[in-house]
This record gives sequence, structure tokens and C-alpha cells, in this order.
Amino acid sequence: MIELKVAKGDEGQRLNKYLMKYLNKAPSSFIYKMLRKKNIVLNGKKANGNEIISSEDSVKLFLSDETIASFREEKNKQTSRYVDKSIDSNLNCDIKVLYENGDILVLHKPVGILSQKASESDYSINDFVIEYYNMLKEKNNMLNNYFIPSICNRLDRNTSGIIVAGLSQYGSQFLSKAMKERSADKYYFTIVCGNFSKKMHIISYISKDEKNNISKVISQNDYIELTEKLQQNYTKIETLFEPLSFNNRFTLLKIKLITGKSHQIRAHLKQMGYPIIGDKKYGDELVNRYVRDKYRLNNQLLHSGILVLDNKEYKDPLPKLFKKICIDEGLDTNLV
Repeated sequence: MIELKVAKGDEGQRLNKYLMKYLNKAPSSFIYKMLRKKNIVLNGKKANGNEIISSEDSVKLFLSDETIASFREEKNKQTSRYVDKSIDSNLNCDIKVLYENGDILVLHKPVGILSQKASESDYSINDFVIEYYNMLKEKNNMLNNYFIPSICNRLDRNTSGIIVAGLSQYGSQFLSKAMKERSADKYYFTIVCGNFSKKMHIISYISKDEKNNISKVISQNDYIELTEKLQQNYTKIETLFEPLSFNNRFTLLKIKLITGKSHQIRAHLKQMGYPIIGDKKYGDELVNRYVRDKYRLNNQLLHSGILVLDNKEYKDPLPKLFKKICIDEGLDTNLV
């Protein structure tokens, strides 16, 4: 017999989900069979698996060591490529922890790192979150915690800024609900071509070409003129644009995403005639050559800088190259 005490990070989930994380090689049918036969009990009583578990709940498994070993695979700990082994020391990479309270983790994602890996050899922000969480478990002696953390929002590989992840069942549910219900306010900063002189709240429609990974945005009027069949290929998007500083060539923009579709900001700005500098997919070729030669900018200059959750604001300052371009091009960053 083995007794598991539910850790704080695991509370708030169903018992069957908790057991499937612990007996991670067992089929769900086996777990339900053990619950029916009272070989697995919750707080000394028969359970059906749908119970919501709380911190310090007792889960007893009346199973042999051999049975448990056959249905349980210990995940091999991998040495982090980026995280220093001491949580209290500075992280030795460009990924930065902006905020952490035991339930949620707010990170700075640098340009060039994926939010989630596309292949086995990739290292992603999600990998970093798991490594960070495992170190917290070791430091705080939470080794009986079977919660698996994951990021709750994504950014393109070459977009920098705020990524959030749940560090507990509560935190993960809170963040997922906020993203799903759009109660989280997300603000981005970018530099675009042209004089974007006034604040605009724009509703348009977007269609994604999955094969070529490119999106197309059309105006409301153009959408209305499409046939009903063609309209089915488009989704409504909504974006708020606010110019912070502009000159005769460029504009520093603050952008609030009201909807959040793939490439929404980049494709939306191209459709409006204000492409983002450095954007190879949606940008202006001559401007991109200029910023590449002068600043070595090889990607879209787009930064997720502010996230407002539950009336609390989290900020990620502009990256160094972003600030340098603003200064050199005469754009005022005081309102960022």
C-alpha cells in the first residue's frame, strides 16, 4: 500500500486526472476498475474518480509495489540548458522571470525561441517552465506533486514579450479561463512604416492559409461583398491601435488585442497600409533592407509588453534593440 498526500499544486482537479498523472502508464480503465474495487480510496472512502481533490487529501493505493512500478514511469530529469541550478541566482539566459507567486509564472520570451517545441530537438519556453517548476518542487520539497505546468498563451518565434504559465492547478485554471473569456488585456508595441496619426478601433476579417502559414485581412465592406460560402473562410478580428510617437517615416504604436488570431497584428497592419518594420512576411522590402543594414534587425519588431490580469498589470520593458531604434529614429518611448 502507498499513501499519497495531495500537494497544494494539485488541488482543484478531478481525482481520476490526478491518478492518471501518477500512474502515467496505466489505461484509464485500470484506474476506474481499482476505484470500483476500492483498491484506490480517497480519504479512506470509496471514490468514483470525479471528486475534486483538495490539499492534504489522502489517496491510498492498495496495490503491490510491482503493480505500481509497471504502471508508473518516472520522468528522467534533464539538465537545463538555461536555468541556473539555484532558484535564487540570476537566470543565465535571455528568458527572464518577471513575476511568480506559486500559482502563476510571468516570463519574458526573447526573439528566436518557440513558445512550444515544433520538433524533439527544439528548446521552448514551455520546456523552461517545466524545468523551473521542477526546481521549485525540489527547493520546496514538493516531490509528491504531480501537476504538469504549461504555458497559457503563445507568441510567434520572432515576437518577444510576455508569456504566462500556471504553476498549480488553480493557477492554470485561472489563466486558461482568462484567456478563453478574453478577460486578460494584452498590449503590444511595434514600429510601423508611415505616419499613423490617430487612435483607431478597427474591426476586420482574417483568413489563414495553413499550408503557407500566412494570413489575409479584409475590411468589413469587402467581407460583406463576399458570397456566403467565401465568408466562411474568414473570422472576425478586432484591434485597437494607439500611436505614441511618429515622424515622417515611422510610428511607434501601442496595440490592444481584443481578439487574438494567428498573425492578427502583422496582417492587420499590412492591410491598413502600415507594415511592421523588419517583417519579412508582411513588411515592406525596402524598409526591411534599411533596418537590416543599419540595425541588424532580421525579424518583425513586435513586443508583447503589458498584460492586465484580474486588475493587476504585468510589464515587460522594451528590448534593447527596440529602444535603440526608437532613439535613433527620433521616436519618444516615454509613453510606453
